[in-house]
Amino acid sequence: MTIKDAVAQHFQDLCRQRGICPYELAHLAGVTSSTVYSMLDPSRQQISITTIKKLCDGLDLTLGQFFTCSLFDELEQK
Repeated sequence: MTIKDAVAQHFQDLCRQRGICPYELAHLAGVTSSTVYSMLDPSRQQISITTIKKLCDGLDLTLGQFFTCSLFDELEQK
């Protein structure tokens, strides 16, 4: 799994846990829905830390809280 895939997976998991859809995440974060759907698209290779921060803000999470997840602990070092 790539870092980008782990980020997308974690946002999907958080949305499921909170009972919101990606469109609602975009609204909470103040970004366009295309930004969120692009981040979730497996063919897209990158996501900026600025976008991650905005999405975390929308979910009332710090970056530290977001990245404290086993998905990120299991990534291979490159």
